[in-house]
Amino acid sequence: MNRCLAFLLAVLLASITISSACVAQPTDWTRFTLKSQPGNDTVKASFHRDRNGRSEHAWSTGLKPSELIGLSTGFYTAGSRPLAFAIVREAGRLDCAGNGGGRYASGNCRFTADPAFTQALVSRGIARPTDDQAFGLMAVNARRELVEAVAAARYPTPTIDDLMALSALGVTSRYIADLARAGYRPQAIHSLIEFKALNITPEWIGGLARIGYANVPSSELVQLKALNITADYIAGFDRIGYRRLPVETLVQFKAVGITPDFVAAAQQRRNAPPSPDELVQMRVLGHR
Repeated sequence: MNRCLAFLLAVLLASITISSACVAQPTDWTRFTLKSQPGNDTVKASFHRDRNGRSEHAWSTGLKPSELIGLSTGFYTAGSRPLAFAIVREAGRLDCAGNGGGRYASGNCRFTADPAFTQALVSRGIARPTDDQAFGLMAVNARRELVEAVAAARYPTPTIDDLMALSALGVTSRYIADLARAGYRPQAIHSLIEFKALNITPEWIGGLARIGYANVPSSELVQLKALNITADYIAGFDRIGYRRLPVETLVQFKAVGITPDFVAAAQQRRNAPPSPDELVQMRVLGHR
């Protein structure tokens, strides 16, 4: 769904940016910079490459010092000195060297895809990643555990882009298993991505079930969560006589700003409770 892509894009931009058009090839050098502010427990790492004489953005993210393997304490002290570090993940590694000090460093890196991880993808029927995709999988920290969990849950085989989206959103084997125990196994990978992008959790699903909304279709769950319709919001209508409103009605109510307080006020002005359609009409016409 287009809405899924919009939510996913927002999440990705908030946490990590990757430009597929300017990802380093294994034989290319990538320029890096590291910056850190006093009191901040992360290091801002940016990776760039030169193309056609221009510096193009490739990847920027915050990393814990422990993820910069081999980075010496000299990075944090005044002066300038040779520094080296590596970022090692299941999908591949970056080996970087340069100069730095005073919480700033710059230099060059070389990316190497992990052959075992690539083979794990191929063995599960996922395409062999291109060099750009391999770098992207490393950047979002894709893991074999996720690949195996998707296969074990019998989801359709993901594409490389699907796997990057799932990894960037933090989908784990536990999340997949918890959804299944709550009675949900979205039929498509994109639906699973949408669930996670919208933060649809087993706990949120359970809250709906406790007020009579068990076994709501996945597509309707997405509509409810996209509008931040909570169990408390629904229960407010139950208390004033509007029980078990259809999901379509709840979505319409929330979209036009109808609250339980609005409905209670409308009831006081009429001899009979207004119907949902009448409530929508009143709200659209500007009644308060």
